[in-house]
Amino acid sequence: MATQTQFHVLAVDDSLIDRKLIERLLKTSSYQVTAVDSGSKALEFLGLNGENEDEERNSSVESVSAADEDHQVGVNLIITDYCMPGMTGYDLLRKIKQSSSFKDIPVVIMSSENIPSRINRCLEDGAEEFFLKPVKLSDVNKLRPHLMKGITTKNEMQSNTNKRKGSEEIQSPDRTRPRYNELEVV
Repeated sequence: MATQTQFHVLAVDDSLIDRKLIERLLKTSSYQVTAVDSGSKALEFLGLNGENEDEERNSSVESVSAADEDHQVGVNLIITDYCMPGMTGYDLLRKIKQSSSFKDIPVVIMSSENIPSRINRCLEDGAEEFFLKPVKLSDVNKLRPHLMKGITTKNEMQSNTNKRKGSEEIQSPDRTRPRYNELEVV
């Protein structure tokens, strides 16, 4: 049975203060948190720091790749700052959504700048939410449905055959007929 502490969030922000704030808010809400200070470090943590996933997996750093595969299972959500030096949060979002391993992991973007075109672009390209900084506990509380969706998606893929069989049983004629066995005709 899943508990709240099993949700693992990767938090990405170049600002130490903002990173510590989001980390504290997430931990207060019983999430496990890994915090990194750049998009490239987030990709490294996920094992996506090469241009091509296959090239990365075939690289000479076998032990790191094996450790990164554990992260694939453990990261349930990524929350990232939009404006960071080097790789922006938007660039990170696009790399994650292009990855076959991580495309279903919910990504949330946060920014101190309220620019509607930026917000819309992030949401259109796969971000689940866009939070304005400073992030508040009420924002963090909005993450749970996205985490549950990620868990549900993973479970659906694992038990897709069983669900189809179950729905066939439910829709069978015997199950959909009203039962009047206990009624007396007067």
